[in-house]
Amino acid sequence: MLIEIAIADAYGAGFEYADPTPDRPNDATAYVRHLRFHRRVQPGMFTDDTQTSCAIAECLLAGTTTPLDFASAIVTAFRRDPRGGYARGFRDFLEGVVDGPDFLARIRPDSEKSGGAMRVGPVGLLGSIEEVLAISATQARITHDTPGGTGAAQGAALMVFHQLRCLGPISDLPEFLAEHVPAVDWRMPHRGRAGPKGEQIARTALAVLLDASSLTDVLRRTVEFGGDTDTVAAIAMAAASVSSEMRRDLSETLIDGLEGGEYGRDYLLELDRRLSAKFAAPIVMAGPRG
Repeated sequence: MLIEIAIADAYGAGFEYADPTPDRPNDATAYVRHLRFHRRVQPGMFTDDTQTSCAIAECLLAGTTTPLDFASAIVTAFRRDPRGGYARGFRDFLEGVVDGPDFLARIRPDSEKSGGAMRVGPVGLLGSIEEVLAISATQARITHDTPGGTGAAQGAALMVFHQLRCLGPISDLPEFLAEHVPAVDWRMPHRGRAGPKGEQIARTALAVLLDASSLTDVLRRTVEFGGDTDTVAAIAMAAASVSSEMRRDLSETLIDGLEGGEYGRDYLLELDRRLSAKFAAPIVMAGPRG
């Protein structure tokens, strides 16, 4: 899962609020450089969507799921591997806090944006709807304690849960989500430019899942909609990566071109293996090979 999230995040980062161009095509065969944003993010590098997903995954693996645990993990992940892609205000915040308690003391958790949803994918691996709803809300509320911000996170996690547990076809997702997360109008998937509010980004990810037939299709359709493409792609890919309906056809250039380093591709793969072992979830990642 985390490998696919990272590939989607890195691919989408090149098109965030920026349309494709002839020399930067949306063909899902290579990463592209963003012309204005993310100057610290080179092609193949992932952003905050993946880094904070790793923080959440590490908490789940450790069995530590309090607000303080999640806050501490996010601070630790950023400080050990500072990177671009974070919103400027939140990056400045992370650079200023020293640990989890300081994070919780200083944060204003009133955002309606997508931070709680973009990092929640691993929570969908948990074993029951009740647990998924509770833990996805807990991690969201440390930064996005609003109906839209928290509801988007709960829905994004349940997309993963529904597909992993084979509760029905992807076409059933709008009704399933509407039943369990009424704060967001899941019966109205958003097929258009996404952002900045988290509920719209999550509904766009839902539309991508409903329309796509493969992992590559998820990438292309996300960029076609436009807007906050790295976050939409990361949310949609988390569910697509565990779905039996999605062909696993990611380009080798995207798999091989994903960043390495201490907390890069191999680290993500190891987290995926540990998540699979702990939560009895299949490893369905695209790579690396060999």
